[in-house]
Amino acid sequence: MTDTVLYEVGDGLATITINRPEAMNALDIATKVALREAVLEAAGDGGVRAVLLTAAGDRAFCVGQDLKEHIGLLAADREAGSGVTMTTVKEHYNPIVRAIASMPKPVVAGVNGVAAGAGFGLALAADFRVVADSAAFNTSFAGVALTADSGVSWTLPRVVGPGRAADLLLFPRSVKSAEAYEWGIANRVVPGAELRSEAEKVARVLASGPTVAYAALKESVAFGLTHSLGETLEKEDELQGRAGASADHAVAVAAFVAKETPLYSGR
Repeated sequence: MTDTVLYEVGDGLATITINRPEAMNALDIATKVALREAVLEAAGDGGVRAVLLTAAGDRAFCVGQDLKEHIGLLAADREAGSGVTMTTVKEHYNPIVRAIASMPKPVVAGVNGVAAGAGFGLALAADFRVVADSAAFNTSFAGVALTADSGVSWTLPRVVGPGRAADLLLFPRSVKSAEAYEWGIANRVVPGAELRSEAEKVARVLASGPTVAYAALKESVAFGLTHSLGETLEKEDELQGRAGASADHAVAVAAFVAKETPLYSGR
């Protein structure tokens, strides 16, 4: 990737690290492009069975759009009479969030600090969020006269409910880790010094698990959020057929009968 986004793979786990701690891991164009490439690579790599998305430093997970760069781009747009700056949603945020949410493998977000704007969106797109006790979340969009992007208008109401989502979007504020846990934004809160190790531990457990079943679980939950009960029951039937035919299911059943720990291959 680049210096601003680090990518490494080992033992079925892809670790993607936003690496701009001096800028609170804000997303300039180069970082967004590199992050998009990293997420798409992890999604398409059959050897990757889980993904850990985290960031460098201990102040911020990601504060969203790099506003210093954004100001310059807006000025250039005004001079040229164009709207090129706002195409970043279509070109960068949408493919990144879509890949995180839909890839057929679990994604863990290790939220080491502030997650604001698009940074909040990245965290919400993940399947599981391990959060440092010093971290906080903020929608931020209305504070700079913008609407939600990076999937927040879809993910946030489904996590906290439409009423709380409206409150957080219309009146941006910092949601501390304890409140984030209470509302379901954080799945697990740990001391900041333990964040990386705990997030990696969770991700490695998932990377050694039944990958086909995890993919089916992600698909079924996403499907059920936007379909009727009848349609969801049919989807469950389809997905259970897929999971039941996997090698990992046979291994799991045999291990259960033998009172052994299953060793999954991800197939």
